[in-house]
Amino acid sequence: MRRLPAHPLFWPVLALALLLLANGLFNPGFLALQVRDGHLFGNLVDIANRAAPLALVSMGMTLVIAVRGLDISVGAVLAIAATVAAWTITHLENGASDGLLTLFAGIGAALGVAALCGLWNGLLVVKAGMQPIVATLILMVAGRGLAQLISDGQILTIYYAPYAFLGNGFLLGLPFALFVVAAVFITLKLLLERTALGLFVRAIGDNPVAAHVAGVRARAITPALYVFCAFSAGMAGLLVSSNVASADANNAGQMLELDAILAVSLGGSALAGGRFSLGGSVIGALIIQALTTTIYSIGVPPQVSLVVKALLVITVLMLQAPLFRRQMQSLFVPRKSRT
Repeated sequence: MRRLPAHPLFWPVLALALLLLANGLFNPGFLALQVRDGHLFGNLVDIANRAAPLALVSMGMTLVIAVRGLDISVGAVLAIAATVAAWTITHLENGASDGLLTLFAGIGAALGVAALCGLWNGLLVVKAGMQPIVATLILMVAGRGLAQLISDGQILTIYYAPYAFLGNGFLLGLPFALFVVAAVFITLKLLLERTALGLFVRAIGDNPVAAHVAGVRARAITPALYVFCAFSAGMAGLLVSSNVASADANNAGQMLELDAILAVSLGGSALAGGRFSLGGSVIGALIIQALTTTIYSIGVPPQVSLVVKALLVITVLMLQAPLFRRQMQSLFVPRKSRT
């Protein structure tokens, strides 16, 4: 039990549990779940469903940060992917194309363009030697302009039932988006724990020079991680656009990059690279969404909601810091009891 607070997921899980408990105290029906038409409904399901796009992006961001990188273009990539999917589906549907072909073409085009964006970022970082924040800033600035060129500056609407299933459909009684997140998470866990990829990622993040001397192909692995990060943003774009039946190139994914970095930090990953936790990043995404729900449910004025959010984030991050915990222990625990 004494080692439990030292576990990297202890404080994020505790923060999430306290947020949900606080909501349950203020709103007695908040934690209730019910089944209607074979589907599970409730605030907990809604929080998980709304956090799904951020969880996908956070997992991609985790791997990039693990190798001492950063991708602040994920919001723009989300907008590009959503716009490409909407444009493709609209044009194919108008051409009386087969339903499944239209769906797969839209998804494939969106994810393909997203992957190309990630490859662009990775090549700028590895081949051109740019700082990650500068390399991805280029696409962050230009990406929304590209999306607006594709959409001709308009909000594209998608009245296509098979596509709407991605963000609004249910499978086995749960939102389909949760299965997408679970599939990505399980696949990454298997790759990182059952293959050498996890060791290589940690080696690159801990000491790139030593990893290079040991034969780790950092110049191939790092761009691949940027591709996956953008790919995950593309998947998030599919979920977001299908949920609202539209693609807004100007506003979709706004501030997503900051929320993703924050979720990774809340999950206990080191922004300096090397130490990372996929599960922690998913929990971090849930914390952000639960906090947003809490702020709305207790009636916090919009002008102070960001302050409340910042205070909680600071608290969780401070509790994760070993130095801060040792200082707090020295204040509250007598010396004799620690010896």
